[in-house]
Amino acid sequence: MNVVVTGATSFLGRGLVDRLLKDGCQVFAVVRPGSENLSKLDVNGQGLVLIERQLQDLQDLDHVIGEPCGAFYHLGWDGSGSANRMKADVQQKNAEDSLKALEGARRLGCKRFLFSGSQAEYGIHREPLSEETACKPVSEYGKAKLEFLKRAMEQTESWRKAGISDMEYIHSRIFSVYGPGDHPWSLVESCLSAFGKGEYISLGECTQMWNFLYVDDCIQALMRLMNQEKESVSGIYNVAGPESENRPLREYIRMMYEAMGFHGSYSYGRRKPNAEGPANLIPDIRKLQEATGWRPEVSFPEGIKRTGLGGKM
Repeated sequence: MNVVVTGATSFLGRGLVDRLLKDGCQVFAVVRPGSENLSKLDVNGQGLVLIERQLQDLQDLDHVIGEPCGAFYHLGWDGSGSANRMKADVQQKNAEDSLKALEGARRLGCKRFLFSGSQAEYGIHREPLSEETACKPVSEYGKAKLEFLKRAMEQTESWRKAGISDMEYIHSRIFSVYGPGDHPWSLVESCLSAFGKGEYISLGECTQMWNFLYVDDCIQALMRLMNQEKESVSGIYNVAGPESENRPLREYIRMMYEAMGFHGSYSYGRRKPNAEGPANLIPDIRKLQEATGWRPEVSFPEGIKRTGLGGKM
């Protein structure tokens, strides 16, 4: 299959590209011109075609990809770091750019378009989060992701009714993913780095319920959705760890501290919460499991071990 991946140099994008290439796909990896992370891709890998293009210029990818593509993974999104999550202009531009990516996928004849949504779309809840849970996003980041969902569903339905395109839209609402190569400022990477060096780390309250998913399991879930042989898998899917991984965030901190040999130290309540506030993450992933048969394979202790070793297992 010919596959397009935007955000190909991102944490999730790199892993997805590698897996697709291993499966024998021809991958058109869309990266920003002059990307500093380009070296993280195997640019000489068989089956990989690099396309340097800004996110606002994705509507005419058919001009540079001279053959039909079956699948389009849209992971590209600017300003996903905490500093930009409350900037409305940055986030709204992402939504507009993503609509151009949707148009680009249509012109390439893609059967399915998968978008990387976020748990931030839900906002702050105390109860378990299913795809039917009312979305009340707090951050501009979550609001823009949710807005794109609405507009993408409307657009693809309009194309379908007009007989223009039968492309399916898959909205993967991704929760907390970790693993080798994650951003150095992520909670898991920050803790492993500090504890590995025997240093002190200051944390927030960390009293909320949380859920982590190892990056390889996340990639497998996205590919299962994309490759389903069912007539349609359009819609929203929570992508997260199983119910057994739901636990207070402080327990995750303790598990990392133990895994790193109890080196270093930490304290709670000294850092402000992120842009979404102290949200509880209690995901319900039954819809994804019923649609694809997917089951996460890597437990948190095992995932931490692999992350500490750079994935070399």
